[in-house]
Amino acid sequence: QVQLVQSGGGLVQTGGSLRLSCAASGSIFSINGMGWYRQAPGKQRELVAGITSSGSTNYADFVKGRFTISRDNAKNTAYLQMSSLKPEDTAVYYCNAAVATDYSGRLSGYWGQGTQVTVSS
Repeated sequence: QVQLVQSGGGLVQTGGSLRLSCAASGSIFSINGMGWYRQAPGKQRELVAGITSSGSTNYADFVKGRFTISRDNAKNTAYLQMSSLKPEDTAVYYCNAAVATDYSGRLSGYWGQGTQVTVSS
């Protein structure tokens, strides 16, 4: 069993910053990609940023230059540093990880519990 526990988030004014964390624990053999998604009311969940086990990153166009994804492999933790926040960034943010639980390397996807980010205008 693998758990992803998120922390951070909250209410911030336009232009402010927040940092999200996502810590994985449980029966982890290895973690491949990790990512952050968000879902605004009435909209589909969308990818915000992803990071591979070697540290390669990719970002959605709407956060490039404002958000930074990182990870600490020793702590099985991913982070999302969000800066220059806009009201349209308001959403529930979810972390995701592709985890192998044994030596077979077969990956399964896991989700965090979600955390609300609200940006006031």
